[in-house]
Amino acid sequence: MRAAEKPEIAALPLFASMDPDQREQIFAASFLQVFPPSLKLFDAGQKPDFLHIVVDGMVELFTGNADRATTMAIIRPVRSFILAAAYTDQPYLMSARTLTASRILMTPSPLIRDAIDNDRELMRGAMHELAFGFRYFVRALSDMKLRQSVERLGNFILLESGERDGAVQFELPVEKRTLASLLGMTPENLSRAFGVLATHGVIVSGNTVQITDAEKLAEFARPDPFLDQPG
Repeated sequence: MRAAEKPEIAALPLFASMDPDQREQIFAASFLQVFPPSLKLFDAGQKPDFLHIVVDGMVELFTGNADRATTMAIIRPVRSFILAAAYTDQPYLMSARTLTASRILMTPSPLIRDAIDNDRELMRGAMHELAFGFRYFVRALSDMKLRQSVERLGNFILLESGERDGAVQFELPVEKRTLASLLGMTPENLSRAFGVLATHGVIVSGNTVQITDAEKLAEFARPDPFLDQPG
């Protein structure tokens, strides 16, 4: 890692409060790398050589069985993945690939395991990352089990709007095919769902989403005050 990159990385939530000497040891063995879009970073079943942290860009976590594959999560800055595998030294349960050009910090897993065991503040940061991941997947599973596909799409749009301070027009963050997989739908079902939402305050043209009636959309999608909150 270049010296000019260290202040930015030192400010990341996982590292910000840890012992400076311990952090410097981690940085000495880590590197910040730029990856192009659509590059596979690792496969499910591989042993975790590195802890990955998305600094810029976007990464898809996905898994598959036989000829089927599904998107499990979209990782956006600034988040680590997959810390549980890196810490337990167990094989990855998911594969990962970049969706956009991405800057990713890569820290050797043995080093991060040792540092977590010996630095209280890093341990706290790691616990926060693991808790975030657990809550994310509980929410995603609840969303899948409790809602119809069109409701899931409506709530996704409301969440994206909220992430942009209530913007009523924005670009979808991922390709529609990836979005369909993330929401447990086929591309054809996603297209039909967008058509249904046209009667509930949403117009989609290409990848551009326009919310014409946020109140009507919320009335249809029925966002939950606990389920549909980040963190």
